Amino acid sequence: MLKEVQETRHDVQSGLESLWNLVVILSHAAFLLLGRGVRAWPAKRKGAKHRWLAGLISLFCLGAAAQAQAVEVDNMRLWSAPDHVRLVFDMSGPVNANIFTLEGPDRVVIDLDSTELDFDIDKLDLDDSAISKVRTGVRESGGLRVVLDVNRSVVPKSFTLPPNEQYSDRLVVDLDYPGASAVKDPIDPIEAMIRDQEIAAQRAQTEAVAEGKPQEAETVASAVEAQPHPKRDIIIAVDAGHGGEDPGATGPHNTQEKDVVLQIARKVKQRFDQTPGFKAFLTRDGDYYVGLRQRTLIARQQKADFFVSVHADAVRSSQPYGSSVYALSQGGATSETARWLAASENQSDLIGGVDGNLSLDDKDEVLRGVLLDLTMTATMNDSLATGGQVLDRLGRINKLHKSSVEQAGFVVLKSPDIPSLLVETGFISNPREEAQLKSSAHQAKLAQAIYDGIVAHFRQHPPPSSLLAWQRDQGRGSAGNEYRVQRGDSLSQVAASHNISMKALKQANGLDSDILRVGQVLTIP
Repeated sequence: MLKEVQETRHDVQSGLESLWNLVVILSHAAFLLLGRGVRAWPAKRKGAKHRWLAGLISLFCLGAAAQAQAVEVDNMRLWSAPDHVRLVFDMSGPVNANIFTLEGPDRVVIDLDSTELDFDIDKLDLDDSAISKVRTGVRESGGLRVVLDVNRSVVPKSFTLPPNEQYSDRLVVDLDYPGASAVKDPIDPIEAMIRDQEIAAQRAQTEAVAEGKPQEAETVASAVEAQPHPKRDIIIAVDAGHGGEDPGATGPHNTQEKDVVLQIARKVKQRFDQTPGFKAFLTRDGDYYVGLRQRTLIARQQKADFFVSVHADAVRSSQPYGSSVYALSQGGATSETARWLAASENQSDLIGGVDGNLSLDDKDEVLRGVLLDLTMTATMNDSLATGGQVLDRLGRINKLHKSSVEQAGFVVLKSPDIPSLLVETGFISNPREEAQLKSSAHQAKLAQAIYDGIVAHFRQHPPPSSLLAWQRDQGRGSAGNEYRVQRGDSLSQVAASHNISMKALKQANGLDSDILRVGQVLTIP
């Protein structure tokens, strides 16, 4: 019944458009006939005659203008992702689009008013997408109808984009796959549960510290230690920048950033997956675009312990070269804290995951601010410390553009509870570095440097429930200049027991506060 109603509605619309075209044609004919007989009209009807003539001319001009303004679809582009497919229409001007679905068989219909097709649809690569076939036809109104035959349930969304330096007007149609994961190999439910339990315990400890109740923090730590050790993997989110319709920077020899950073990101993931105690996933594993905040959302859904975004820098000059590492700036952290504290943003995914157990709704505004500040401070400390390790490794294989970790307000770095880095592997705008970035051997070296820096950090600061923490508990691989924080330890006690100042201890470990976590490994200078 619904199908019939939809088709009837569109048939009526097409009929009205056909009627309008008929009026235009008849008006044109009447205009020609009027031109022949106008001199025979009585003089007394001259005024009425002119008014009627003017009306017919206006009507004719409107119809002619409508015909002259037909928009051309001169290109169509398609990108397939694990959870959606995106179809982009490149057009000579803006259009009105009407998109609806039909069943039996399942299909998505895209009606474009006053539009003509100037593209071979056989050029579209439909592999790995929900679209099995694309059909087009001319509507009676002169507009274009595009029919997408789909082989799975989809939810269509669309929006238009104005021209920019690279593209003309565009219509973007996304077909989302309900229930599909954005990553090809999502986290195991049991691992997710373990991670949630650890996050909940860490949050409870942070709340106790913020409320001035250290005994409660110790009680939580004791309860965690009493449970069997899960020996979980440390989860790393590897983010290849740009993708799909966003190529990123382009080198002098037309090398696109989106391609080389995906190749490097895949190598980083491979290195982690080959290491016991670690597991990595890609926020995108193909040539498609993922929104900036969507990337951090994916990381949180997958319970990531760390997020690293891989890019290739570019400037107008071809001279600059070298690698850089960025962490979130204090200004960026401040603005993000304000965003998270806003009522409209205070949802259940505020701190430490996206389930309903970790909302701040039950906290007053002051405590919410303190909790977010403590969380963001710890996250930035871990980001900066890891960034230093990564930069050190990059400096061994490549020139450094900046000798210290830079800080900026990049959106992908703005997850309050996941330490994050953005690595600029080199300048793709420099011809020499462009050639290096295309080299598989150089890509492997860059991936190894990123991997080594992150692993070095986690060997010093393993999450309490991780395999690396369990190995340290068993006394495996412990270094003589390191100390693992025990229940009840304070920064002043650790400093005093090693005959060093608190300031020296904080500087050696990149700490901005006196808060310690059970299981944290401190470097003793």
